[in-house]
Amino acid sequence: MAHLLGAHNLHLEYPTRAVFDALTIGIEEGDRIGVVGRNGEGKSTLIQLLAGRKAPDGGTVTPRGGVRIGMLDQSDTISPDLTIAQAVVGDRPEHEWAADPKIRDVLKGLLSDVSWDTRVGDLSGGQSRRVSLAALLVGEWDILFLDEPTNHLDVTGVAWLAEHINSRWSRGSGALVVVTHDRWFLDATTLNTWEVHDQTVDVYDGGYAAYVLQRVERERSAAVTEAKRQNLLKKELAWLRRGAPARTAKPKFRIEAANALIDDVPEIRDPVTLSRLSTTRLGKKVIELEDVSVSRDDRVILKPFTWRLAPGERTGILGANGAGKTTVLKLLEGSLSPTSGRISRGSTVALSLLDQRLATLDEVAGDRVSEVIAREKTTYQADGVEMTPGQLLERLGFSSRHLSARVHELSGGQRRRLQFLLELLKEPNVLLLDEPTNDLDTEMLRAMEDLLDTWPGTLIVVSHDRYLLERVTDQQYAVIDGEFRHVPGGVDQYLALEGQRSSPSAAPAPQEISAPSTTLRPGSKEHRVAEKEHKALLRKVADLTQQISDKDQQLATQDQTDLETLTTLAEERANLQQQLVAAEERWMELEELLV
Repeated sequence: MAHLLGAHNLHLEYPTRAVFDALTIGIEEGDRIGVVGRNGEGKSTLIQLLAGRKAPDGGTVTPRGGVRIGMLDQSDTISPDLTIAQAVVGDRPEHEWAADPKIRDVLKGLLSDVSWDTRVGDLSGGQSRRVSLAALLVGEWDILFLDEPTNHLDVTGVAWLAEHINSRWSRGSGALVVVTHDRWFLDATTLNTWEVHDQTVDVYDGGYAAYVLQRVERERSAAVTEAKRQNLLKKELAWLRRGAPARTAKPKFRIEAANALIDDVPEIRDPVTLSRLSTTRLGKKVIELEDVSVSRDDRVILKPFTWRLAPGERTGILGANGAGKTTVLKLLEGSLSPTSGRISRGSTVALSLLDQRLATLDEVAGDRVSEVIAREKTTYQADGVEMTPGQLLERLGFSSRHLSARVHELSGGQRRRLQFLLELLKEPNVLLLDEPTNDLDTEMLRAMEDLLDTWPGTLIVVSHDRYLLERVTDQQYAVIDGEFRHVPGGVDQYLALEGQRSSPSAAPAPQEISAPSTTLRPGSKEHRVAEKEHKALLRKVADLTQQISDKDQQLATQDQTDLETLTTLAEERANLQQQLVAAEERWMELEELLV
């Protein structure tokens, strides 16, 4: 691979600490790099140094001659007086940019909901952010640095951005370096991972899933004593390996090592135990919404729907920005009354809402953290172990010095974690989370997920973070055009439905077929045929899953210099994966028909 940029012996120091010391790293043609690390370790600073936006105190950054570098900063830099058209395509004549398929794709993917003549200063923060991203992506770049590009994008927008990035350059050309807490996006777009910590950068092969595996291996081989962090990583690795095989389909994966690492790791969640505990705490009735609808100013936000929450239910809610997801949470919470229909709650329901605004901390902003948690319960049960609030704080990344800090002195991520802890200490049996991942790095996301794994109540999550949704919930619903509907095919089905909605002339997506509105009459010939096919598909799915696992094994043990064989194996695996997806979609279709 051709060299694009090199950084040698970088040193950067702030008045209170050194950020990087003697750091040497490079970027090659074809690199697709995800940058991870705790908040404050220097992820954004690193890419600012490499992109030439910040000068180091020592060392050099040397791009190859003629290399075009583009960067998306966390803060918007576009003049508020420009129109969207001026910000994105400048003074180029319309016939010129309108004939460019790449520009048309960017506009459709990011700005289809805003008027082309709108002033940037009149946009919301999320819309302005999308304009900055669009203005960058319409350009031609050899190296693209992206700092939190998925902020303000919904699940559909994140999927579009991943597809755009993956098709932007031909194989082996161009380079991507992305800082993001969106772990699904990392796995979808990156081939290498840089972990920023302790003034240096560790390099790992593969995307986020590969990084989790290799980090566990490194810590184990080096006899690292950070038992708590390693256990969390092993637990997440177990979920990754027991989930969709495609997540770990990287040739350099050592499958035997992965399996050895998770042999002693129990299932991520024990559904039987959690269900029993939730039923004990909640009773059979939780919250029931019957023919509920919401309208405002003659606009229908939610069409009539019925939803009965079960004890221990773990549900994610999908939808575009403004679709009505938060409205659903407000109905459940009771802070919003429906326009029509009826909502009833079980007598034992104790509900807690973690909202986006951190409003619950405003009244204690001047108090010390230790004072705030001292007012709550003195113990909390987590994973069968009784813990103090202080131990929970430590588990969520707080140190002893944070206990004496005042709430308003905490960072956004620390306040979010404190808010989450305070809601848990109330011991609710119904927990509503509205975009809980804001301001959290991957370490803290993992810690939050670990606590939620052992939480026995009913959990409802609204989030654009696909990884989190698939990690902590067992089923998903979606709000689409005001309709609240079950999506048994999960995020993939939701994306297909959204794609079909934006292209009404297109043929129905396979996932759309998987949610029919009718069922087959028990005992009929059609029902018996469907039952037979349904059972056969279960065997086929298991067989294909095993074949894919075997193919992963072959890829892992194959000589990595034998590119011809590796390519053949990869193609065979891709074919098996396509068969598996088709079989699962057909199985879901029959599952609905046989209800």
